[in-house]
Amino acid sequence: MSDYGEEQGEDNFSDGGFDDYEPEEPLEEDFGENGDELDDPNAKVPEGTSAVNNNDPSAASAAGSKQARNTVAEVRARQVPKAERKTTPYMTKYERARILGTRALQISMNAPVLVDLEGETDPLQIALKELREKKIPLIVRRYLPDGWYEDWSCEELL
Repeated sequence: MSDYGEEQGEDNFSDGGFDDYEPEEPLEEDFGENGDELDDPNAKVPEGTSAVNNNDPSAASAAGSKQARNTVAEVRARQVPKAERKTTPYMTKYERARILGTRALQISMNAPVLVDLEGETDPLQIALKELREKKIPLIVRRYLPDGWYEDWSCEELL
């Protein structure tokens, strides 16, 4: 007797185990006036109607929204000037972990080392030494809730 209560020679599928299910044809109500599917995320929104913004760049561009155009100039315009930065000059433990991991990976891929090695071969130990001496050439970008961001170099952070 098996775990499912049938005897071992019995076949549970009389027709070989295949289901003859065929998908239904789409209903006429699934299409709009011009024949476009209503669920199509790339469909253009007709003039005079409002679209829900779900932060999808392709949907926003299809609707003609200016928000979807993130050019380099627009992104750079959102940077807080160095004199007006609001966040603290202290590196968080998460930033420290990210910086050390990134720099250790770079060192393990034969990036130039910026400190004297003194016999060290472990990339993480070399990255720690570079951080202590403030020689890591990476920048931490902190995004603010309003969409602006601040850039801090590793030399500036304590």
